[in-house]
Amino acid sequence: MSEIEAEIKVEPVVSLEEKVQTKVRPETKIEGPEKWGIAHIYSSYNNTIIHMTDLTGGETVSISSGGVHVNADRYESSPFAAMKAANAVVEVAHTKGFTGFHIRVRAVGGVGSRVPGPGAQAAIRALARGGFKIGRIDDVTPIPHDTTRKKGGKRGRRV
Repeated sequence: MSEIEAEIKVEPVVSLEEKVQTKVRPETKIEGPEKWGIAHIYSSYNNTIIHMTDLTGGETVSISSGGVHVNADRYESSPFAAMKAANAVVEVAHTKGFTGFHIRVRAVGGVGSRVPGPGAQAAIRALARGGFKIGRIDDVTPIPHDTTRKKGGKRGRRV
């Protein structure tokens, strides 16, 4: 053995796969090839509620709201809180073996505004990034056919 070979220390080869630690997900329950559900997103200007059910809508898989994940009341309807709530629902849905879902977005409806709150789009985006197949995205905001009078009187609100 030459002097150069004696000075070089030979280290065992470690594969890249052994160095990289993968994130361990909880045990997933697998039933059949595909399992679909419905994600109901209720988004107002005060809160965002995400409620995941099976296809019939009768059995709740997971539910979470923006108010659970933030401290201040004014942040309940924020996109950040909606994203955190959606991620919480995604984790539970993965453990129960769901592979895809349909999304139903609901705003407040009635006499007031029929536009979903600021958390609706963030919640849909977070659900899509969760690794599920997405079927349909429906708007199920209740629209009155005939309703009570809007406040403000005969001549409307005078500013």
